[in-house]
Amino acid sequence: MTLPILCGSFSLHPVSTGAAMHNAGYRALSLNWHYVPFGVTNVASAIASIRALGIRGIGVSYPFKESVMPLLDTIDADAAKMGAVNTIVNTNGHLVGHNTDWIGGARALLEVSELTGKRVLVVGAGGAARAVATGIARHGAALTIVNRSHEKAEALAGSLDARAATINEIDLASIDIVVNATSIGMADVCDGFPIDPLRIESHHVVMDIVYRPLRTPWLKAAKERGARTIGGERMLLHQAAAQFALYTQREAPIAAMGAALDVELAKAL
Repeated sequence: MTLPILCGSFSLHPVSTGAAMHNAGYRALSLNWHYVPFGVTNVASAIASIRALGIRGIGVSYPFKESVMPLLDTIDADAAKMGAVNTIVNTNGHLVGHNTDWIGGARALLEVSELTGKRVLVVGAGGAARAVATGIARHGAALTIVNRSHEKAEALAGSLDARAATINEIDLASIDIVVNATSIGMADVCDGFPIDPLRIESHHVVMDIVYRPLRTPWLKAAKERGARTIGGERMLLHQAAAQFALYTQREAPIAAMGAALDVELAKAL
């Protein structure tokens, strides 16, 4: 009997959303693979375990996305540019770090809108914002970054051939897509709105990377204003699908993985 191939994730607290999506994908393709979330306290020992146990792939969550980088054999160009790894692929003991967060953000938006030539406003300049903004910029959008720290907004904008601005400088009526790439609106973390929802108009596409709650107060308000909205679970799904493809070298079964994610998030409500 052939032993299953093992994948998993490293985080401070093991979570079930990644396991639910990946395991559903394996079942859909009849693969003898299994995904296990691991709680990690010592990142160096955790990386060593990938080689020791022959784990094929590992998803990496905050706060380990940067600290794993010097422990890997190779960092691909995208992860190096973003300064963060969220995916590790093990090929015969050689560990390569990737970043699929930027793919997830772009694909979530592309489900409802073209990006080429669109005027996009990203709120935030941290790691998640860098990933989202990178994906948007690579699809040819005209990108503007705003952030509480204008210096950080300028630094991110400068690395992406985008522009930095303050929120009061933005004529939101001229913007096509607005993305919240901060933790504002996350349950039990940060209340409030990244942008006054009264400034949202019906022509806007509005995406929030927060997925707990599934529909943040800001997304609800944007929908009431007539905007098309995208929840953070779509980015979560698409970054996992990109991981799945890296691990298995097979196209990810999006429908099966998405259904499993919906079930897991519904349990958290």
